[in-house]
Amino acid sequence: MDDTAPELPAQSNIFADKALSGQHAIVTGGSKGIGAASAAFLARMGANVSLIARSQPDLDAKAREISAEHGVQVASAAADVSKAGDVAASFQSVQGELGPAHILVNNAGVGKSAPMHRMSLEFWEMTIGLNLTGTFLCTQQVYPAMREAGYGRIINISSTVGLRGYPYIAAYSASKHGVVGFTRSLALECATKGVTVNAVCPGYTDTDLVAEAVDNIVEKTGQAADDVRAHLAGTSPIGRLITPDEVAETVAWLALPSSAAITGQSIVVSGGSVTN
Repeated sequence: MDDTAPELPAQSNIFADKALSGQHAIVTGGSKGIGAASAAFLARMGANVSLIARSQPDLDAKAREISAEHGVQVASAAADVSKAGDVAASFQSVQGELGPAHILVNNAGVGKSAPMHRMSLEFWEMTIGLNLTGTFLCTQQVYPAMREAGYGRIINISSTVGLRGYPYIAAYSASKHGVVGFTRSLALECATKGVTVNAVCPGYTDTDLVAEAVDNIVEKTGQAADDVRAHLAGTSPIGRLITPDEVAETVAWLALPSSAAITGQSIVVSGGSVTN
């Protein structure tokens, strides 16, 4: 029996008609991983894109790459999304450059682990601040204008841990459950206003966050990194990590004007590890 994993399918061309031309998409955590992949997909669909993350050099490099490849306008601003002042300044900057946002992808966050008996209040507040309060603060910057205009797409990156519990990540799981609850409630508030609000819930995805998780497990247990990665990949029935592009294509689909009837949903991208 051949256990060799099949090659991943090629990226689809279903977004090749530039359905988002003239729109402005803001992506937080946009310099790497799922955020960068989502920004590239939205740009491929014709949207002008703003990237927000902590490192301006990383943002500048990604902005140049996306602009050169897709021929759209790309703005960027450095911010810590857990800080209201940073969020307000960064959103004012990019919207001043590219206009009001039509699409917001709340992707910035942190996924560190700690057992409950060793978890500090500082660790808890940092996790909730970045993952949940950050989602609120960023949404607050675009939602009133979207509601007034009668159009908007808000897409919150949660996780499978926002739908079920896992050990040693109580703070992370609580924050991502909060993102799902926030998504469902806001979606009902604006269901008649032309604004959709959805969550995307990836399983273990091949990003820097998972790489950090692997390093953390290796440090604490002494296991080999390859064995840890294999274990994480094995939690999915498809036997591998999810790719950032697979998550990004789901984000792009939710951002389409034609996705107007999809709201308040938690779309799981996990290879079957969690069914919703």
